[in-house]
Amino acid sequence: MDFWTHVSRVILKGRYFILVLIAAFTFFLASQMQYMRFSYTEANLLPANHKINIEYNHFLDLFGEEGNLIILATNDSTVFTPKKFNAWNKLSKTLDSLSQVDFTVAIGDIKKLKKNTKEQKFDVEPLYDKTPETTKEVLKIKTELFENLPFFDNILFNKKTGTIRTVVYLKKEIVNTAARKDFVFDILNPTIAQFEKEHHINIRVSGMPYIRTMNAQNIIDEIGLFVGLALGVTALIFFFFFRSIRATFITLLVVSIGVIWAFGFIGLFRYEITVLMALIPPLIIVIGVPNAIFLINKYQQEVKKHGNQAKSLQRVITKVGNATLMTNATTALGFGTFIFTKSQLLREFGTIASINILGIFILALLIIPIMYSFMPLPKEKHLKHLERKWIEVIIKWMENIVRNHRISVYSITIALIFISMIGIYQIKVSGSIIEDMPKGEDFFKDILFFEEEFGGIMPLEIVVDTKTEKGVMKLSTLKRMNKLDETIDEIPQLSKSISILNLVKYSKQAFYGGNPKYYQLPTNQEKNWILSYTKNSSSNNNLMKNFVDSTGRYARITTFMKDIGTDKMALIEERLQQKIDKEFPKEKYNVTMTGKALVFLKGTNFLINNLIVSLSLAIFLIAIFMAFLFRSFRMILISLIPNIFPLLITAGLMGYLGVPIKPSTILVFSIAFGISVDDTIHFLAKYRQELKENNWRIKQSVYNALRETGVSMFYTSIVLFFGFLVFTVSSFGGTIALGGLVSITLLFAMISNLLLLPSLLLSLEKNIANKEVFKEPTLDILSTEDENGDK
Repeated sequence: MDFWTHVSRVILKGRYFILVLIAAFTFFLASQMQYMRFSYTEANLLPANHKINIEYNHFLDLFGEEGNLIILATNDSTVFTPKKFNAWNKLSKTLDSLSQVDFTVAIGDIKKLKKNTKEQKFDVEPLYDKTPETTKEVLKIKTELFENLPFFDNILFNKKTGTIRTVVYLKKEIVNTAARKDFVFDILNPTIAQFEKEHHINIRVSGMPYIRTMNAQNIIDEIGLFVGLALGVTALIFFFFFRSIRATFITLLVVSIGVIWAFGFIGLFRYEITVLMALIPPLIIVIGVPNAIFLINKYQQEVKKHGNQAKSLQRVITKVGNATLMTNATTALGFGTFIFTKSQLLREFGTIASINILGIFILALLIIPIMYSFMPLPKEKHLKHLERKWIEVIIKWMENIVRNHRISVYSITIALIFISMIGIYQIKVSGSIIEDMPKGEDFFKDILFFEEEFGGIMPLEIVVDTKTEKGVMKLSTLKRMNKLDETIDEIPQLSKSISILNLVKYSKQAFYGGNPKYYQLPTNQEKNWILSYTKNSSSNNNLMKNFVDSTGRYARITTFMKDIGTDKMALIEERLQQKIDKEFPKEKYNVTMTGKALVFLKGTNFLINNLIVSLSLAIFLIAIFMAFLFRSFRMILISLIPNIFPLLITAGLMGYLGVPIKPSTILVFSIAFGISVDDTIHFLAKYRQELKENNWRIKQSVYNALRETGVSMFYTSIVLFFGFLVFTVSSFGGTIALGGLVSITLLFAMISNLLLLPSLLLSLEKNIANKEVFKEPTLDILSTEDENGDK
């Protein structure tokens, strides 16, 4: 008795115990779903010990969390009327009083610096003494603000467009917790909605905490949508092919339990729900249905052949079980290669995906034969799909192509490869924090508004280490920083910077009676007088702590970036680095660039490099797997060519269509390769069986394999195509690209495995078809039958 015959007997004889075991394990995993956590931070794509992460953590140690700003803005000109102006400032006071808010800064909070000659210090006084009651008073405040206070330009207003904004500083301890979500949805959004309704002013809201919260909610909302759509679409296609309610029900039962397992494993491992992790439950549905198609199709073929239910169920397990194990193993291997990357995000995704792919195989192998064992034999109407004329027409057409037009197959393949290679050279690398966010959502439109009005919302930080205490306030250091500041102002993708320079310039303006033309760095002669006033002003010291550390050694220059790709960011970084190298001698200064935007963009490049390694590893491991199955180098090449070919076509299409390489799109190749190679294994497994049954007659074996596996391969490919197409309804650009590109790749993979693979087998028959090539591996992919086909 071979291994799979023994497995079939265990499954069918122990069916009650197995069902109880599945129920118990499913209940256990369902109980783990309570531990699922949603991510409250940006995905850090870099390893913890990476230089960029070390520099960013050093910045956080010096100046604290940078991503705690929520920004409100309006460009409604009617805000400069008494009622609305006062309401706008009252809104700031309301938010400031909340326990989740550290403090707010709005026009009503502005304090002007005023020179106190007697005590040789700067005093602060409010922008206005009493609440304005007339339009004239409001416009006077506006004029004072826009014309005489350049310090606040691009912080609280845009002088050119008249847009004003309020900055809300969240308490740093809640920024990366669930309390942030509760604050945004339960307090901030309702408060703003009420204000807009009462005063008819449209408020724009942004800032990284707000964007992360709204984006995370979109991910949560889409999980249910994807699971529902994947179930609905695959069930509909399945029923269309099999025309059997019970077959459809059994399949839905298998994948539904698979979804519970997927959520349960996420909770069991205590992983966070990210954009990638949200794809796993629907992915399990899409991958699980083809397992059911192969098993149920084989069962119905056996029933039609001899009508013996026990023999049919046994053969489903023995003849398809191991082949299905191998196909799921290769798919799991494709996802499992992510585990070997240095990215935590990918490692977690690869771990959960590979475990659940093997899990859905086990569920299908156990539940489908057991469920059918309790049911009567399928009726004649349930088997009619095996003889559908349109399927027969497709199979005969494929057989005719393979038999008579192999040269055409090769010519078209070579032509498509050549055309694809041209497209591949046109692919660009891209990546940004907001690129794949849902573009139809209000918060995304607000991001674009802030980019237009204030130069962006993604912070880029430059830390200047003077290597000596109080080195920041040396005039030579300030002048060097000013030179760098001028370069930042020249780059259109960056906003005006904020640093100690702004405060020093404002101090000089105050020293000269508030005249805005003196908003500039002091000269050597002015420096000592002005800085002595600054040191005596406690209010200024409070302002300084955001830009200079407590020792006076480190200074911080903050600018904000627009949504730019990695290619433009590299050019900007290079330009800034050239200026830094020129102005800051390395023996006296150590200057680093950091910030969430830069960390993400660097992480994108790192992730892309890791994914290329992951794809290469997947191809290599699957090649080893094929070598184990077929013990032939030629068979490895023959099995890989039909699966690498679709990847080249997809890559070429990306170049022609302008779809860039980014984390979401490069995932396509590893996922598609791991899935598409399944058809190759099914075909070659059947081909090897036919070779042994037909006394090594190659042509007859190829045609028989094509006829028997062609239907199942066609069914599964259609399910996979439409299953992945479900992801194109997402509001996330990356998910849309992933779904569309994987669907296209798998469609080409089906055609390649049904036409190119058998053509290669026939053309190279003398070189590959012999008993040595198909020497039995340790785990036989096929069962052994006697001449009558009985065990």
